[in-house]
Amino acid sequence: MLLNDFTNAELTAAINKFPVQWGMIGQMGLFPARGVASRSIVIEEASGALAVLPSHEWGGNGTVASAINRRTVAFAIKQTVHEDIVMPGDVQDVRGFGIEGLNTVASEVARRLQRMRAKHDITLEWKRMGALKGQVTNGDGSVIANLFASFGVTQVTVDFTLGTATTSVLAKCADVINQIQDNLKGDTMTGVTALVSPEFYAKLIEHPKVVDAYKYHSEAAARLGQDMRGGFQFGGINFVEYRASVSGNRLIAANEGHAFPVGTMDTFATYFAPADFNETVNTVGLPFYVKQWEREGGRGIVLHTQCNSLPLCHQPAVLVKLTTSN
Repeated sequence: MLLNDFTNAELTAAINKFPVQWGMIGQMGLFPARGVASRSIVIEEASGALAVLPSHEWGGNGTVASAINRRTVAFAIKQTVHEDIVMPGDVQDVRGFGIEGLNTVASEVARRLQRMRAKHDITLEWKRMGALKGQVTNGDGSVIANLFASFGVTQVTVDFTLGTATTSVLAKCADVINQIQDNLKGDTMTGVTALVSPEFYAKLIEHPKVVDAYKYHSEAAARLGQDMRGGFQFGGINFVEYRASVSGNRLIAANEGHAFPVGTMDTFATYFAPADFNETVNTVGLPFYVKQWEREGGRGIVLHTQCNSLPLCHQPAVLVKLTTSN
């Protein structure tokens, strides 16, 4: 994408039009974007019980609705800023990428924006993986939002014990699915996906009670020309090996995995707050912002980007941790 001018509106529109640069979770569309006009959000939880209403004679007294317990949970959206500088020397006498002519400031700005967008995408992928674990963190491990503590639930862990030949893997899968279904609280889902580490995935497909199913699955996929990276369905769960790491930090620890519902309506969301620019005060937040200004004396251009995001799971009891103790 080449830019024809350097207005802030053009730059912001450009960076929001770039395709996702990196990240399986982002490409899954699991966390729909929700712009908000403030730097914090409040989630309201209503815990009313469902019941079957009894029939009675015409004209008789019906049942009385029970009270609905409500509470609110507040989260702060933190700011993420990344900057770069395009210097005259970055363009002067430099051949443009893939062309015979010289580079231009416009093409260099576009190239830098793509690189900056990629870094924001990686950061967002890290945060979304944290939301699937129940704890959104920074890269250094500091906690941004602990979903289990905020909603007052305890995470359920299912040990698949894949090192034991007699383990009923189907029963373990049923435990995961039951936990998720029992805690959707009115939402719906189309299935369950588990992102797992390479170590967990290898033990799963090599387990005596799984190996035949995987063999038939892989043979069928090969005949149909399907991509095996799309996942392996077993016991009602789509197991997907996820090898990603950021700055040497793995998104999923060895011998672990994280299961969650897919196809939900309101269980997941990524909230975006507005940038702290004069023109964006109290406006609905966009996923990405860009602002640019000249350095003193006109010697270079500063590119300033923001992605003020917070991915959340509104019902963290549906987040199930998978382990294998041997």
